[in-house]
This record gives sequence, C-alpha cells and structure tokens, in this order.
Amino acid sequence: MLKEPESMDDCVYFTNRILEDGKGSIKCWVLRNKCPKCGKGIMAKPKDPKTGHFKIRSEEYVCPECKYTVNKDEYGETLMASIKYVCPKCSHSGEIEVPFKRKSVSRLNEEKGKKETVKALPFECAKCKNKMLVTQKMK
Repeated sequence: MLKEPESMDDCVYFTNRILEDGKGSIKCWVLRNKCPKCGKGIMAKPKDPKTGHFKIRSEEYVCPECKYTVNKDEYGETLMASIKYVCPKCSHSGEIEVPFKRKSVSRLNEEKGKKETVKALPFECAKCKNKMLVTQKMK
C-alpha cells in the first residue's frame, strides 16, 4: 500500500491524469526524502529570506534542521515515484513504485499525426504488461 501525500508540501512532483478517452487514469507523486545526515528534517529547496518563498531555480536541496546541503542531481537520483493507475486496455487497478528518472520516449502525437520524442516516466500494467507513460508537461 503506497503512502499518499497529505499536502502538496510533502511532494517534489504530483500529477493526476485521465488517459485515452476516459478509460484509464494515472495518479503519480514523488515524496520528499528525509535528510541523509540527521534523519529528522525533510529536504527542500532553500527559502528566500526576504519573501519566505522557496527558490524554485535553486540547484541544491537543504535540510531545515541541520543545514546539510546536497546537489539537485544527486538528490534526484534517490527519489522514488509512487503511481496508482487504472489500465486503459484491461481496466486493472494497481499500484507501483519506480525510480523517478525520466527517459526520452518516442510516441505518436495524435493531433499532428507525427512521431515525437518526449521525456516520460515509463511503467507497465502488472496484469497485461501494457506500457504507460507519465509524460512531462510541455509548454
């Protein structure tokens, strides 16, 4: 049983999507990790002292308890994505946990009718092995 976040402050990433004509769905979240040094604080991006908001473009994560700092890429390799899904092919409802590493995947863009490469978090249905993607939102 996966632990769902209580608030968005607990998450590094969260998405809730409907797939293929409403037949399937994906809810994916990545919880923040505890500090590897003290084990008490939860790692987060540093806050701007003037505004009190998180520095979104910061390249590091900081423990609020012991001030331990870790690089964004190094921290990202320790994250796990928790996924609850309903498969659009077989209607199987399941849960899975995968490393939070996006891969370049080619898929057919239905609007343009062309193949395109997108960054996505791939995983398979436990029952029918249907490949599903949690794609990165494009601007």
